[in-house]
Amino acid sequence: MNPLCCPSRASLLTGRYSHGTGVYRQTPPWGGFAWFDDRSTLATWLDAVGYETAFVGKYIDAGQSWIQRGYVPPGWDRWVAFVHAQYEDYVLSVDGELERYGSEPQDYSTDVLADHAAAFLRDATKPAFLLLAVAAPHWPGTPAERHVGAPVPPWEPPPSVDEADVADKPPWIRRLSRLGPEGLRELEGLRARQLRSLLAVDEALRRLVRIQRARGRLHDTVFVLTSDNGVAWGEHRWTKKEVPYDESVRVPLVIRYDRLVRPHVEPRFALNIDLAPTLARLAGAPPPAVDGESLAPLLRGVRTSWRTGFLIEHLEGANPIPSYCALRTERFLYVEYATGWTELYDLRRDPLALRSLDRPGLAAVLSERLARLCDPPPPELASLEPRPAAAPAFPLPDGEVVAGLGLGLALVAVWLVSRRRRP
Repeated sequence: MNPLCCPSRASLLTGRYSHGTGVYRQTPPWGGFAWFDDRSTLATWLDAVGYETAFVGKYIDAGQSWIQRGYVPPGWDRWVAFVHAQYEDYVLSVDGELERYGSEPQDYSTDVLADHAAAFLRDATKPAFLLLAVAAPHWPGTPAERHVGAPVPPWEPPPSVDEADVADKPPWIRRLSRLGPEGLRELEGLRARQLRSLLAVDEALRRLVRIQRARGRLHDTVFVLTSDNGVAWGEHRWTKKEVPYDESVRVPLVIRYDRLVRPHVEPRFALNIDLAPTLARLAGAPPPAVDGESLAPLLRGVRTSWRTGFLIEHLEGANPIPSYCALRTERFLYVEYATGWTELYDLRRDPLALRSLDRPGLAAVLSERLARLCDPPPPELASLEPRPAAAPAFPLPDGEVVAGLGLGLALVAVWLVSRRRRP
């Protein structure tokens, strides 16, 4: 997996790692909308077997010009996409036509997107797939007017926040300044705003559940609540994403499917690349070649052979994090940077990753395992020449167009598949 919004969303839609999608970062080369081949995604798979599909919210970064020109990706019967994701003062493409919104309470984007999602479900006449991808709780974490000042849980920063001793960390972290009291106060304010921004998401999800109950379809509906990546609240002095640490890599994943799932907490690893094949198979649309696995055995809570580790990959972009491949197992995190620097943490004994270990024998074992997963590696690790950035391989409309994606998540997405009823 890749703890950055653009490549993560490409993986969510295709079930492929970044080295399979070619999308490693937010801008070309090796990133952004122009590098994402969306001719084969979960939407096209489900559309091909008769599902009515809707995308509502944030799609792939750096696609503003195409969306403004009326592009609607293959497979989506209903398309309501941000030109640029914001809480207010934004533009939506509604089936290729642009609609502008302001800063009045009724323009709050989570609510507007929820209205579109609700209308799609109420009007659906066939089995339905809805992907709702709101801006919340992305920075700046603007809550709805009705939620300003709502109580939030108190924050007790762990020792990893504004970490005092980073002598064991890679040079790019050692160059970061301490956050200090003022920086921590700013982070606490951001955290409160982000949590409040999620209250409107709670309301939207509750609304969709009620619609499915009223339609008599709740028992046949798969709900998935997750995010594309996490964001650090000052852990290891970092306040963004992209890092191999758990704050960026681990995100909530909640799945409800009353027909199949009994409530339980599943400790085994589930990855973003697993969601597309899982939903495709549940919907009766076997996916093409993917890197992920169907989560159906985990949803049932049955014993089965399963992954004990996974790949994290990153290509340096706007932020000063060198390209890397990392291996996360049930106990260890091992990272190899393009600079030659390595990190090794025993997360069972050191869950906050405060002290990188100097254990060459163990590192060699993990490095060999990582090499099998990180194949091919990110371009800077493989000395690959990037292909030229080009326009997407799809036709764009001609003519004039009216001008006009811990907590601390970057994006919350609600995936909803209303399956065919069984006889």
